[in-house]
Amino acid sequence: MKKQIIPEFDSIEEMAKFWDTHDLTDFEDQLVEVKGVFYRPSKPKNLSVSLKPNELKALQKIAKKKGMDSLTLIRRWILERIRKEVAVKK
Repeated sequence: MKKQIIPEFDSIEEMAKFWDTHDLTDFEDQLVEVKGVFYRPSKPKNLSVSLKPNELKALQKIAKKKGMDSLTLIRRWILERIRKEVAVKK
């Protein structure tokens, strides 16, 4: 039987299809042990904000004018303010 080699992949999907049909132990001689610590970013947390109907309507109008949805606009505003506050404290 001809020895198989791990191919180069163009996408995660292509890699997943390959490993769905192949056994990792058939390629043990081609694997390299990786040592080190891998950083896994924490998952984002959701935050609920209550707005009065007229405030929500104004927010949606502004967001539409900027070509985005209201949640994206709120997130952008919050991140801008956080950066500004952090920069002031430095």
